[in-house]
Amino acid sequence: MRLDGQVAIITGGVSGIGEATARLFIEEGANVIIADVNNPKGEELANELGDRATYIYTDVTEEEEVKRLIDQTVDNFGKLDILFNNAGVGPVMDTAEMNDDQWNRVIEVNLNGVFYGIKHAVNHFREKGSGIIINTASMLGHVGQSQTAAYSASKAGVVNLTRTTALEYAKYNVRVNAVCPGYVKTPLMEQLEEGDIEELAKVTPLGRLGKAEDVAKAVLFLATDDSSFITGTSLIVDGGYTAK
Repeated sequence: MRLDGQVAIITGGVSGIGEATARLFIEEGANVIIADVNNPKGEELANELGDRATYIYTDVTEEEEVKRLIDQTVDNFGKLDILFNNAGVGPVMDTAEMNDDQWNRVIEVNLNGVFYGIKHAVNHFREKGSGIIINTASMLGHVGQSQTAAYSASKAGVVNLTRTTALEYAKYNVRVNAVCPGYVKTPLMEQLEEGDIEELAKVTPLGRLGKAEDVAKAVLFLATDDSSFITGTSLIVDGGYTAK
């Protein structure tokens, strides 16, 4: 098992890519802390996954809650090895129709939440002399798409935050990378019409939408020694969309 004995935190861990990654990490031997704001689903998932899964309510827009999550994990397990900053939201709407609250909500979850996670995990990783941080960005952090202004801006921010912090903390043997999903079947997709979803599959060169498991396997790669010489990169998992 590639993560035997490792301790991993996954934010946004109760559904979609986060849930798929939690399941895969458990299969690979990790102790997984599922962090989310969905108490019933989080507790249900942790119970299903067994003794090596723990659910902790965490609102990533609140810095003190993120700090508590990381400190509590270290207190309970004696260490933290992997932080997967995955929590995200993504309303689809015209830029001119978006109000301040809607804009700020996306930035707070998608970008500020990643910043808080990195900030407080690094304190432990520096003392430990190693650590792995993986951030969920998006292919829309690299290309534009209409009606995704806040989402695309936040994910572009995650891409460059990943690069910057990778450079800052490489000297402590801390690797920071991002995974950039394309069109993937997740709860965020459920706000789209069926016809729109079919069209997204058509414009993806591989001819289908991604599965959460496709992204989870990329995250696993970045979480293991298979990627030990990789830091500051954005691994695009988009079925070839951004290659066009």
